[in-house]
Order: sequence, then C-alpha cells, then structure tokens
Amino acid sequence: MRKPNRPYLTLFAAAALLALGTGCSYLKFPGVYRITIQQGNVVTQEMVDQLEMGMTKRQVRYVLGTPLIDDPFNHDRWDYYYSFVNPRGKTYQRSLYALFENDQLTHVHVSDEYTLPENLQPKLKTPPSNKPNEMKEMGEEAQDSIAAGK
Repeated sequence: MRKPNRPYLTLFAAAALLALGTGCSYLKFPGVYRITIQQGNVVTQEMVDQLEMGMTKRQVRYVLGTPLIDDPFNHDRWDYYYSFVNPRGKTYQRSLYALFENDQLTHVHVSDEYTLPENLQPKLKTPPSNKPNEMKEMGEEAQDSIAAGK
C-alpha cells in the first residue's frame, strides 16, 4: 500500500490558507480598520473666491499652494487635484487648473464641486446681430419696398 505524498499535500494546504487569508479584504469583515486616503491639494471654495484675473503666478501660489502637477512642457498651466477615499470605499475628486500668459492668470477651470466667482467667469462674446447688415446688403429698391410696407 502506497502512502500519500505528504510534501505536496502540505504545500497545497499552505497555498489554500494563503489564498483564503488574502481574500479577507474582499469580504470586508466588520470591525476591520480601513484607512482614509487623501491625495493632492486641498483647495476650498474660499481659496477659489480669492482668485482674480491678472494675478501673478506668485500670488496664485500663495492663495492655492504649490500645484500638484507642474507640466514640464507647458509652464503656463498649473493643475491642482484632490482625491479622498473614505473607509467605505467612496471616492471624491476635485480638480482645478489655472492658465497663465506673461506671468498673469488668464483662465481658471474648476470641477463641478466649485463655483467660480463673477470676476473669473469666462466672457462670452455674443455674435453681432445681422439685421443692420441685412439692410446694407439690400439694394435701394428692396429698402424702399420694405419702408413702404410692400
């Protein structure tokens, strides 16, 4: 009668226990401590409210802190990113980027969690009305007929 090969059985049992032990994080047992993970720059709404167009890079750095991402290819763009993962696994993310021209703040883009103050709102250019131009392009006869109500 042949005995079972014990080293293989022991190795298999150890591998099974190891696999079950690492699987505990997947099951999320109650009472297991989970850490809060914060990464990036904490930028509050009050900080965003202090920004003004035309501020220098030095002034923006004073208000918001050092940017998380300083693009080596574009020195006029600063990115601020914040990520928070609570112990239950829910992730919150916020982002802001600032654009500069000639060392002056020209544009700020923020994620939905922030509201931009009025002085940072992008100025939308409305196209000019075509009605005065239409009158110039029409001939005199057409203008006369419009004026006569024909």
